[in-house]
Amino acid sequence: MRETNFIDQNKGKWQQFEEVLDQSGHAAEDLSDLFVQVTDDLSFSRTFYPNRSVRVYLNDLAQRAFQSIYRGRVRPWQRFARFWMEELPQLVYEARRDFLIAALVFALAFGIGVLSSSMDPEFAEVVLGESYVRMTEENIASGDPMAVYKQRGMFGMSVGITANNLFVSFLTFIMGIFFGVGTLAILIRNAVMVGAFQYFFIERGLFWESFLTIWTHGTLEISAIIIAGAAGLTMGRGPAFPGTYTRLQAFQRSARRGLKIMIGIAPIIVLAGFIEGFLTRNTETPDILRGFFIAVCLAFILVYFVWYPRMRARLGFPSRFHERELPPTRPLTLQLEAIRGNGEIFTDIFSYFRKYAGTIVGAAALASLAFCLTVFSVSQVAPSELFVFPSELFGSLRTIDQFVVTPRLRWLPLLNIVLWVGFSVTILRPLHREASSGKKSSWPMMAARVLPGILVCQLLLLSNDWYTALLFVMAAPFPLLFIFVAQHEGLGPGQGLVRTFDLIRQGYGRGVSLLLTLVLIGMLLYGFGDSLLVWSHVELISWVIQLSEEQLPEVSTILITALTIFSLFLIGALLLIGFGLLYFTLLEIREARVLRARIQGIGHHAQVRGLDREQAVTPEGSATPTQTD
Repeated sequence: MRETNFIDQNKGKWQQFEEVLDQSGHAAEDLSDLFVQVTDDLSFSRTFYPNRSVRVYLNDLAQRAFQSIYRGRVRPWQRFARFWMEELPQLVYEARRDFLIAALVFALAFGIGVLSSSMDPEFAEVVLGESYVRMTEENIASGDPMAVYKQRGMFGMSVGITANNLFVSFLTFIMGIFFGVGTLAILIRNAVMVGAFQYFFIERGLFWESFLTIWTHGTLEISAIIIAGAAGLTMGRGPAFPGTYTRLQAFQRSARRGLKIMIGIAPIIVLAGFIEGFLTRNTETPDILRGFFIAVCLAFILVYFVWYPRMRARLGFPSRFHERELPPTRPLTLQLEAIRGNGEIFTDIFSYFRKYAGTIVGAAALASLAFCLTVFSVSQVAPSELFVFPSELFGSLRTIDQFVVTPRLRWLPLLNIVLWVGFSVTILRPLHREASSGKKSSWPMMAARVLPGILVCQLLLLSNDWYTALLFVMAAPFPLLFIFVAQHEGLGPGQGLVRTFDLIRQGYGRGVSLLLTLVLIGMLLYGFGDSLLVWSHVELISWVIQLSEEQLPEVSTILITALTIFSLFLIGALLLIGFGLLYFTLLEIREARVLRARIQGIGHHAQVRGLDREQAVTPEGSATPTQTD
């Protein structure tokens, strides 16, 4: 390209850069983008016009941009102050409708709890639990109705309450992923419980004492739950109403906003836990002091989350906090013909999940349904006697082995093998088709080829001892890789074993590292869908659907089993897809097919100073270089 053409194409952009640099108050983030573009042009000019004035001009422009960025950089304490004084209030103001909905829903559900308790004396036992109600009645009879806040030491109680409040608030927020419906359900459940709890004391003539005690910490605690509900609704609004964005893009934007609001209430939750552990227990404090403290907490919430955002909106929020536009959506492509690190494979796994989400989720749902129908219809004992789910945090992690082997179901391993064979073929067929340019294989033949790998994985889990986890991590890379090798290359058991060993002997470390990473991530996801979380939702369902004391544990066991098996199949999908993608990396390491093709292509492309030169085809069919400036 001639220098004059280069200048004509870019002079408008450079002039705009100069105008931005001459303006005051520009953001360092905008200048960083400017600096990148200017340095790109400067590098081009240094290569092709090293002795021309355009290089000197661009060098001066880049220096000015660098100096502006250096002067405009924000120190950590300034970022911290801007988040609390400008960014969070702006996010709260923009989500004001979600805040209003969350507050109104909570208030309405609170009223429902009070009204239901007044009409049905046994309602408090339904929502609060019989044991808790009996304990509170004993405290009232002993003359200390608020003794529940004095049972443990101050520090231990504060830490435990803070952890519980963080869990409830995060649960309220994350359930917004279901288009906000889950968040509303959690808000309603907590509000009904608070309303029933408050009326429990009103009914016994203890309103004032209970109000001053409960709301000493409850003002901040309940406010944090309502704000977490608003953050969940903000996140759920994105995929529910994407506008001109794709649902994934809209979710990225709304989730980022909701998460920042959640960060804003973390100090409030910690402070509420401190107050409940150290201050609420002091029921002998004069009523006027406790009332004043409650008023101060309420004033803080109203000022910071209601008045201050509106006041900042009238003054005008800084434009630099407006979100940048998301990059355009491009078709998802998997880099199969290259050596990929485990980090890149991990990214490709989620790209595969996005591309074939319907197939993966549908297969996992169908497999979990088949598991439950088979187990609970064939078994002669009640569901609650087959599987045990502790109602405690991360309790489900300790009971995974019951889905592999159990004395009451001797044939359970056979059922697992059948389901996993069908699941493996279903979710790996799209990867096989992509790598084989649409080539298809019959489903029964592919099932027969993956069966030996599934058998070995099942045998590893059947050991069911303290060393099982270590044994699985060290040995499972071989059968997991075999599953895709046999399916993709169409090999029998003997040939598949030889081929798998040939590939993995040079990448065993990669396989173990990938397996360990995926297992840890899978366990975190599995633990998030904990049985404690599911039990809380089952209790919520029991408020709407009347179940007897005999029916509730059976229905709960069936629901939790279905969700648990569904989660395990999704974790299995992570492993199967991960090792399917690892196959192509090991294949390139072993045979270097792509590298050989590139070597053979050397010299077939004409270049000028490292850039591909345009070629024209002559009438005889041979390529000749075109004229360049």
